[in-house]
Amino acid sequence: MDSNSTVKRLRITWTKSAIGYSERQKRTIRALGLRQLGHTVEHEDTPVIRGMLDKVRHLVRVEEV
Repeated sequence: MDSNSTVKRLRITWTKSAIGYSERQKRTIRALGLRQLGHTVEHEDTPVIRGMLDKVRHLVRVEEV
């Protein structure tokens, strides 16, 4: 079974600065692998990643790939 064809992927782009937001939200941004504003990463669509994205949805843009 080819895992790339069955697992959805999410493209996550950091769009808004985390200055002024809680340290916990800043750590979530880092845990997603985002390094600087405008940086884009791809992750598998899992409940864990969805939960993290829900906590920082006001700081990122998410696209299904």
